[in-house]
Amino acid sequence: MITLTVNGRKQSFHGAPFKRLIDVLRENFALTGTKEGCGEGECGACTVLLDGEPVNSCLIPVCQAEGRAVETVESLGAPEKLSKLQAGFLACGGAQCGICTPGMLMTARAHLKSGVRVDETSVREALSGNLCRCTGYQDIVKSVITAAKKK
Repeated sequence: MITLTVNGRKQSFHGAPFKRLIDVLRENFALTGTKEGCGEGECGACTVLLDGEPVNSCLIPVCQAEGRAVETVESLGAPEKLSKLQAGFLACGGAQCGICTPGMLMTARAHLKSGVRVDETSVREALSGNLCRCTGYQDIVKSVITAAKKK
């Protein structure tokens, strides 16, 4: 049995220890917000926070999450009460088809929580491991900066 904390709740997984974290989140814990883009750790669509750090959940075996904290996009907010980041993406058009959005949001969350100065350069650098096929990234960057400015 593997025990981890997912979005603030203790969860147990009974199964193969090398099952990918993304598959456990989606199939076993019904947290389908995390998306799989490439399955090779190249696109960032599956990004979740592991002990506060962004990781590609398609590359992490669930056994490496034993006793650790995992945050998925579901931890950010709900339709009736969006987080600042979600509201920023909505207001600025940062989401298009939606495949990359959960990974972008989670990477941006880690960036904002890091305490660094948030400007276009820092946001672009933080999001550099997340690929989007729909946008030119400008609206995504604007979304994160907008969220950072909200009190």
